[in-house]
Amino acid sequence: MKLSRIKGKSLLQGLAMAGAVCCCLFLAVPSGGQTRMTLDEAIEVARSRSVAALEAKASFVSSYWAWRSYKASRLPSLNLYGNLASFDRSLRQLQNFETGELVYTSNYNMQNSIGLSIRQNLTFTGGTLSLYTDLSRIDQFGVDAGKTWYAQPVTLYYEQPLLAYNRFKWQKKISPKQYERAKRVYIESMEQVTINAVRYYFNLMLARRNFETARTNYSNTRQMYSIAAQRLKLGSVTRDEYLQLELRMVNDSISINENEIAVREAQMTLNSLLGFDEKFEIETVTDDMLPDIQMDYDMVIAKALENSSFRLDNEIDILSAESEIAQAKADRGASVSISAKFGLSNSDAAIRETYRNLVDQEVVGITFSIPIFDWGMGKGRVREAEARAAVVKAQVEQSENDYRRNVFTAVGQFNSQRQQCQASARAERIAQERYSLIMEKFRSGSVSVTDLNTARSECDDAVRNYIDDLMNFWDYYYSLRKLTLYDFIAGKDIDVNVEELAE
Repeated sequence: MKLSRIKGKSLLQGLAMAGAVCCCLFLAVPSGGQTRMTLDEAIEVARSRSVAALEAKASFVSSYWAWRSYKASRLPSLNLYGNLASFDRSLRQLQNFETGELVYTSNYNMQNSIGLSIRQNLTFTGGTLSLYTDLSRIDQFGVDAGKTWYAQPVTLYYEQPLLAYNRFKWQKKISPKQYERAKRVYIESMEQVTINAVRYYFNLMLARRNFETARTNYSNTRQMYSIAAQRLKLGSVTRDEYLQLELRMVNDSISINENEIAVREAQMTLNSLLGFDEKFEIETVTDDMLPDIQMDYDMVIAKALENSSFRLDNEIDILSAESEIAQAKADRGASVSISAKFGLSNSDAAIRETYRNLVDQEVVGITFSIPIFDWGMGKGRVREAEARAAVVKAQVEQSENDYRRNVFTAVGQFNSQRQQCQASARAERIAQERYSLIMEKFRSGSVSVTDLNTARSECDDAVRNYIDDLMNFWDYYYSLRKLTLYDFIAGKDIDVNVEELAE
């Protein structure tokens, strides 16, 4: 890729100064004031104050804390649990195991317990390992008053599902990509804010230029109309040509009003993006100095696939589809789970004795569920998930082809646009000079009204075309920045300070 510095004040210098300029705008310019603002300054204000920028930041912060929650779920969790002052005075229905008789017996006690546990999810196996210690006390009131302590100084518990869907494994594959995608989407959203600022800024510039052109044209047409009135008396201008100028003057007066409204609408649109009130007026600045950049398609597509959220979107879609298949297959077959608990425990009326002569406790069990006949429901869910995955893979392949074509088109448009801007700038100068010459010739009576109108239309079109070409140049440039998340002027990837955004 060929890069060269901008002559005069560079774009990078403008961006560096934009922050200071923005502060001056906010502090020094009152509501209803007017200020001169360059494109770089407008972009900087939009990226810091616009609603879209604030929404992008809020969305990323939400994704950031979701990522932090995921990382925390991979670490051991320490929990304090308990049951305090659970008082129970009631009658309970019991059954005599010898006679089968149902009787009601008085229950008059209070229970207290407290414990501390460490829990760790195991990503590789999908199991859960817990280590805990707890102490319980039962106070019995009434005739058989007394208290009993029950202690489990240390207990290890492990639960392992077999032939089951391992959500921990799939989360480990998908969650990091989702977080990385959130960062890239945030940068892309900010680049879209920049693109909107470029479009609104040049729309205002064009509207103001059209308004100024309409007033100038009206003034020039009035002069030509006066000259035509004199020449009509001399017979050097026909009645038809005279009426053409009169009609042009009427249309110019209408155009002034229409363009004044267009300026107000364009100004309010830009103000809404920048966070100013509707009375604030911005004077746009036309900068003819453009960066001399030539894009290389291979480099651009490599950066686009490496940096943008596009490929991550595709990878996440494929992983999600594969995850659904794995879950459908696991839910279709047998469900088996092994649980094991090993520890020490004891019970006594005295708390000290509770921790002496501890008794081993081992509990191991297997639970299972095997579907015998489900009318093909499980098989249908697997086939459904596989069909969705096939569609996703086909869509991903097609979207990548379309993406490459869009990048190729964007590169071609940008590479030809700088030359287009130079040509339209020259055309504008030529058209303005020609219009001035034609007006002088009309005053001397050497050209017709038709020639005058043609020259004016060509001049008006040239002015509009030049501003449109400038807008397209920066639109194409920032669109490529959004596609690649790469600053072609600075020659580096666009990145964000995650910690500052999350504060």
